[in-house]
Amino acid sequence: MNKRFVGVLTFAFLVAAGASLVLYRVLINRGPDTKAQTKMVQVALATRNLEVGSVLKADDVALSEWPGAVPIGATVEVKDVLGRGVTTAIYAKEPIIESRLAPKGAGGGLAAMIPSGMRAVAVRVNEVVGVAGFVVPGMHVDILISGNTPGGDGNLGTLTKTLLQNIEVLSAGQDFKKDNEGKPITVQVVNLLVTPEQAEQLSLASNQTTIQLILRNPLDHEISKTTGTALRNLFTGGRPQLTDRASSSETPRPRPVQRPVPVREVVVAPPPPPKEVPFTMEIISGNNKSEKKFNGSKEGK
Repeated sequence: MNKRFVGVLTFAFLVAAGASLVLYRVLINRGPDTKAQTKMVQVALATRNLEVGSVLKADDVALSEWPGAVPIGATVEVKDVLGRGVTTAIYAKEPIIESRLAPKGAGGGLAAMIPSGMRAVAVRVNEVVGVAGFVVPGMHVDILISGNTPGGDGNLGTLTKTLLQNIEVLSAGQDFKKDNEGKPITVQVVNLLVTPEQAEQLSLASNQTTIQLILRNPLDHEISKTTGTALRNLFTGGRPQLTDRASSSETPRPRPVQRPVPVREVVVAPPPPPKEVPFTMEIISGNNKSEKKFNGSKEGK
């Protein structure tokens, strides 16, 4: 083997060993790494899963360490959230946010879920009206009414019209929690979130007409313009209705054309000439008295 090559290889080995020894000593003499210390704050966290409608108690909330700044809407005082109702589900170890709680003094349950200015109206339903049990909390529905119009045309039969659209379901039966699985549940009463004006319409409709709920996509908020339909229109394909006289089986006869009657000219006769009044002359001779008429008339005494 070439001695020169062996010498170069030995020199390279010694240099590498010396560099490794120096690096090892530097790392040994170096102090521990300085790790950035994350700032921790005290935040009120839920100790367990809190369902919608529940009222916060002392054992439901606890102050715990939270990395970083205090989340927006969170609280650092447990007393600020005690006794308030939960309007949106809160999970364990999650900060309690102000927007997920009912106002102070509102309590819990269904009433705490009603926004300011809105109302909850109960509607009695069955399997057909309640869309076979698929109307669950959180869904949106349209409301159809069927009945006879007061003072309307009785020949049209029963009328059906969309009364309200895009109405949120607050509760189904006694359950006011939202069903994530969408399982059908047969209930007798459904509570709907409406405005005061809609509540008046719905109350009158539930007593005077037949109501049916129509399920819709919660993401579809478009309001459709409908004119309603009548029972008679179902058999005519929506064509305009004719009167009973015009819809009879007899073929109407054409009316005769009346020609204008010529106006006869009336000839007016000239008035008769004025009658001449005779002139009478009275003649007295002694005891005799006589009259004489002129203009061709006879004499008279």
